[in-house]
Amino acid sequence: QDYTWEDHGFSLINRLYPDVGQLLDEKFQVVYNLTYNTIAMQCGVDTSMLRRAIWNYIHCVFGIRYDDYDYGEVNQLLERSLKIYIKTVACYPEKTTKQAYTQFWRHFKHSEKVHVNLLLLEARMQAALLYAL
Repeated sequence: QDYTWEDHGFSLINRLYPDVGQLLDEKFQVVYNLTYNTIAMQCGVDTSMLRRAIWNYIHCVFGIRYDDYDYGEVNQLLERSLKIYIKTVACYPEKTTKQAYTQFWRHFKHSEKVHVNLLLLEARMQAALLYAL
């Protein structure tokens, strides 16, 4: 709980592989901050809480929890079908099906679903790096 990418992982990987930490951090930040400020048909929406909930839920699946985050947000913002999809893709990617993809966020655009997948993959990579480091 006290070991985070921002505080420890980034600097440690930079010591082991100079400049790689910066490249990975930029990659994580680009995906995390990517937004069109839309949700389904609504425009001008701040999606930061949703993106943070997805990122932290993926870390939680891998046993990484943050004391300063209210995990009640995860249950409020992520519907059950989305949580099932996230856990399947993160833990059992070989079991991922098109049906699972179509069942979450049925009224959302494919670009929004792709963004969820990008968040999922990058958060999973960051969690793996934190364990490895």
